[in-house]
Amino acid sequence: MIDHQIFELGDIDVQSGLRIRGAKLAYKTYGNLNAAKDNVIVFPTFFGSQHPANEPMIGPGMALDPEKYFIIIPNLLGNGLSSSPSNTPPPYDRARFPGTTYYDNIMCQHRLVTEEFGIQRIALVCGFSMGAQQSFHWGAVFPDMVERIAPWCGSARTSPHNFVFLEGVKAALRADDAWNGGWYDRPPDKGLRAMARVYAGWAPSQAFYRERVYLQMGFSSLEDYLITGWEGRYLQLDANDILAMVYTWQHGDISDNPLYQGEFLKALGSIKAKAIVMPSRTDQYFPPEDNEVEVSHMPNAELRVIPTIWGHIGGGPGRNPADTRFIDDALKELLAS
Repeated sequence: MIDHQIFELGDIDVQSGLRIRGAKLAYKTYGNLNAAKDNVIVFPTFFGSQHPANEPMIGPGMALDPEKYFIIIPNLLGNGLSSSPSNTPPPYDRARFPGTTYYDNIMCQHRLVTEEFGIQRIALVCGFSMGAQQSFHWGAVFPDMVERIAPWCGSARTSPHNFVFLEGVKAALRADDAWNGGWYDRPPDKGLRAMARVYAGWAPSQAFYRERVYLQMGFSSLEDYLITGWEGRYLQLDANDILAMVYTWQHGDISDNPLYQGEFLKALGSIKAKAIVMPSRTDQYFPPEDNEVEVSHMPNAELRVIPTIWGHIGGGPGRNPADTRFIDDALKELLAS
């Protein structure tokens, strides 16, 4: 069943210098837009996910309450629902799909919000991981439109260390002999499994493994967790779609656009939105130190560290009830301010 809608973008030129013809932005909405059109929350998707993965953060009594707010989840370009390598016709299909940036995504999302719904003010943009990076971009690119942002487990700019971690993910995937430069006739399953195991060493923390949290999650062993929790997830995705999202992630920088022309501190200082920035204490590739520097240059921002041993995945919507509650409480506080 199709549970989302498509916003037809037409032909769009992206920062990599290419043009996506007949581009599409998949999205889903929750709740109703009020008459003043001021109860809007934008909640972008994260790496390897589509809108259903965000839904554990939405519900009655939660911060993102559809009885109060009109919540829009736009799907990332490259995630298999919006324009992606797996659903774009030739000649820009598969390995030829243009690299897209967060700026490209935010400009498309802005068109959805303004053209489809006539919205001029956004109460909150929030998100996890790549969704957090999009939240920072919304705040920087449209500072007069966005009232609040709440990025968690993400950064305003992808760090060199984060970039290198992703190089390992890419190399493992591409090592499969079925890869064929992205023109595979069968899914590169060996590469997907290898990539999943590389990723499994980074997303949870050392303490997560030391305390054998995977057993509490219902897995029978460490190997069961790696096979079911990691290989099983990525075998469901298209390899070119994964690499399209990695491209976006690696090129994350709120200042890499015509507005700021690479002046990162200027971009941070231009974010007028009230912000609560929430890194995971044990995140290995979006560490709190990066956010600490960013928040120090944002005029209305607070750093609030999630006290979790789950590493990066602690911020995953609904993954860990304690971490979800911490994030939800902060969102409630921010929306009430």
